[in-house]
Amino acid sequence: MREIVFDTETTGLDPQTGDRLVEIGCIEIVNRIPTGANFHAYFNPQRDMPMEAERVHGLSAAFLADKPLFAERTAELLDFLGDAPLVAHNAQFDFGFLNFELQACDLAPISLERMIDTLAIARKRHPGAKHTLDALCSRYGVDRSHRVLHGALLDAELLAQVYVELMGGRQIGLGLAVEHETTTERIATSFAPKLGQHRPARPHSATDDEITRHQEFLKTLSSPLWTQ
Repeated sequence: MREIVFDTETTGLDPQTGDRLVEIGCIEIVNRIPTGANFHAYFNPQRDMPMEAERVHGLSAAFLADKPLFAERTAELLDFLGDAPLVAHNAQFDFGFLNFELQACDLAPISLERMIDTLAIARKRHPGAKHTLDALCSRYGVDRSHRVLHGALLDAELLAQVYVELMGGRQIGLGLAVEHETTTERIATSFAPKLGQHRPARPHSATDDEITRHQEFLKTLSSPLWTQ
């Protein structure tokens, strides 16, 4: 099964009040195994970058000034997403910005039926615990030492590892994964015994020589218990 794990960075918290999407990072996984395929892009938001947001992701208005508009890479993004389920942490936030940008391009929004929210999964699996991406990385032993600032592609890579662990780890079923370009074909394995193939019984009686040597050994024993 093909899924896309993604993350976004924005100028703020609400697209309805003028905030915009400035970065998206997407990781392809097939049968919960990363294929190495990804999509990553920065976007010019055509507005200023609030200092609070820049402190989170480090993306300044000057850095984004020469980046393409969202509309310029929309076709490429949608082609990469395909019809796969989309995995995100606090997915309502990411879907809200992604769909706002799509609708601004006069395109249909992505159905929420495709949404898989790892925050909701983590809350159900670990009630009462911390559910930030950092906390989940620590819980599952995912190395995040190189995460100084938030970054859409890096966070998507970390989330892909966390998602696999949240769903029970990589051993989801018996099967062999064969990498082929950007997809993984699962080859079913069968361990059912083959009927009608019987091995002949192995000989288990002692030979005459073994009986003779055993009798000679018994003569060396002093007052064995079985003779009393």
